Amino acid sequence: MKQHKDTSRGKLRKDKFQGQAGYMINFGITQQKKQELEQRMRNCNLLENDIEETFVRSGGAGGQKVNKSSTCVHLKHIPSKLSVKVQKSRSQGLNRYYARKQMCELLENKLLGKESLKDKKIEKIRKQKDRRRRRIKKF
Repeated sequence: MKQHKDTSRGKLRKDKFQGQAGYMINFGITQQKKQELEQRMRNCNLLENDIEETFVRSGGAGGQKVNKSSTCVHLKHIPSKLSVKVQKSRSQGLNRYYARKQMCELLENKLLGKESLKDKKIEKIRKQKDRRRRRIKKF
């Protein structure tokens, strides 16, 4: 059992997780998204055992529900010391999913550098803008 510290109440919460068995936490998402996340985490060498996860109270949009419950997720990847804080949704399960997804993006950017998906998208947009500028100069 993996323990998570719930900082708003000072209690330890236990989740069922068997690291190498392939069983993952239920985030309230479709099976396809869950499998894609598992695959992406394997590609990044991101293991659940390397992640320190804490839950803190959110703020902002969402009203009383967000302000009273600990839906904000703070992930820290211990080996790389990268940290992610997500409060995108009112649901803690979805925020856990988004946090892991964002952690994968950070690790991919760090590992791949210019070959990461984010950098490829930026490069594609830059090339499109260059083509537009050339077209405008011709007239």
